[in-house]
Amino acid sequence: MKLMKSLLAATAIIALAAGAAQAKQLIYCSEASPKHFDPAMATGGNDFDASSRTIYNRLVEFKHGETAIEPGLADSWEISEDGLEYTFHLHPGTKFHTTDYFTPTRDLNADDVVFSFERQFKQDNPFNAYLADSQYEYYEAMAMPSYIKEVVKVDDLTVKIVLNTPNSPMLANLGMDFASIVSKEYADQLAASGNTADFAAKPIGTGPFQYVDYQLDSVIRYSAFPDYFKGKVALDDLIFAITPDTTARTQRLLAGECDIMSYPNPTDIASLKENPDLVVMDQAGLNIGYMSYNTTVAPTDDVEVRKALSMAINKPALVEALFGAGNAEPAKNLIPPTMWSYNTATPEQEYNPEKAKEILAAKGVTEIELWASDRARSYNPSFARSAEIIQQDWAAVGVKATINTVEWTQYRIDGAKSDRPGAFQIGWGGDNGDPDNFFAVLFGAAAIGTQNYSIWNNAEFEELIKQGVLETDPAKRAEIYTKAQEVMTREEPAFLMAHSTIYMPMSKKVIGYTMDPLAMHRFDNVDVAE
Repeated sequence: MKLMKSLLAATAIIALAAGAAQAKQLIYCSEASPKHFDPAMATGGNDFDASSRTIYNRLVEFKHGETAIEPGLADSWEISEDGLEYTFHLHPGTKFHTTDYFTPTRDLNADDVVFSFERQFKQDNPFNAYLADSQYEYYEAMAMPSYIKEVVKVDDLTVKIVLNTPNSPMLANLGMDFASIVSKEYADQLAASGNTADFAAKPIGTGPFQYVDYQLDSVIRYSAFPDYFKGKVALDDLIFAITPDTTARTQRLLAGECDIMSYPNPTDIASLKENPDLVVMDQAGLNIGYMSYNTTVAPTDDVEVRKALSMAINKPALVEALFGAGNAEPAKNLIPPTMWSYNTATPEQEYNPEKAKEILAAKGVTEIELWASDRARSYNPSFARSAEIIQQDWAAVGVKATINTVEWTQYRIDGAKSDRPGAFQIGWGGDNGDPDNFFAVLFGAAAIGTQNYSIWNNAEFEELIKQGVLETDPAKRAEIYTKAQEVMTREEPAFLMAHSTIYMPMSKKVIGYTMDPLAMHRFDNVDVAE
């Protein structure tokens, strides 16, 4: 079945390429199918690559290759002295996509901005729960309902976001994928026709590319938006060739079926770099691979058990086996060393299997569930391999680990359940360059049920991360997050595994691609050689 899907996908790509022989076309071998095309209700980087980073824009954007903010749909903005009001001035004449299923009658205006945010927190909005599994995970995990008081239309080209309390990373938050601006006119049309589910299946945005079609688990096709408010991009067509298997992605790149690929196998990096037809870009990842312990379900509800389980794992050996020499560094903090407020005083993870065995035996721990997914990620190139290594380390201290392997989309749903037992492998690539994007989103109480896979609610940690967003002085914020790292080290809600280097192999004909520190794959600045 897997081979048949690969053959069908390859046939589809060849057919698309033949149909656009005269057009400038880029084929990207992506690692997974998107859950859908509504970025406000998505959490995976593959979901965002296929939606918010191609089809949509935000009020503010991240500069290519940086974490700095620049104008997006808003040409300019002002922040009140008390930090409670953000006033944005929209770019005039911004067009929405015109497709065979929607023709806009007006340009983007403040109504679209108000709608884009209100649907995420107003339960009476018809698009608050328009899908069976509707959940605005980022909006909730980042505690945005407690921060945003209201979103107000001042006039057609001016919108004001009013906060309940100051929030230092708010501007950076608004550059994130969940804050993508959608068309209220399109939503109203779908609501009137009773086809609201099409909002996530047939997207309409203002972005550099517009959606053409999607063959499930195979191919997504986009075309350049000719009326893009920043000017038409150099590419005419963008194709996502969905290829979950890492080896298959590499083979497609080598065969010329793809121009660029995601997440190569670390063991292939050296040979890819030696290939004269390829370029392999790399940069230190703003990421973390880790394993969440459910802190509310036995036996991992006991901090001594969590520490003992971590102590039993030979972290340096695990990281080298997974990533190869020099492709990642063992993690001792949640945030990577390149991020401000990194706590250099945090001790390295103790590896002491004898002590771990003694503690686990005294606690009566003999079994545990260990979760793995079927996808490769930048922070973990093989969940299966890491699970096997950890399983062996735990077996050596008398604990039998049963490995549960689940498909990627379902994996994240199952992992967030409060009664999910055991240890859950997961990871994170930073969204906005702010420490709050790691601490609050991954381990804050507001993220329980979404991104907080440890189901961890620690009062001291909660107070610190709340102080972190209220404080405006960068030095004081750094002190606060340093203390938050100390709490995490003491309480061990997760086994912190690695910070990896990100590699992007591509054909030499690809021009202008920029690696983003925020784990984004963006193609609006890309061209291809004739």
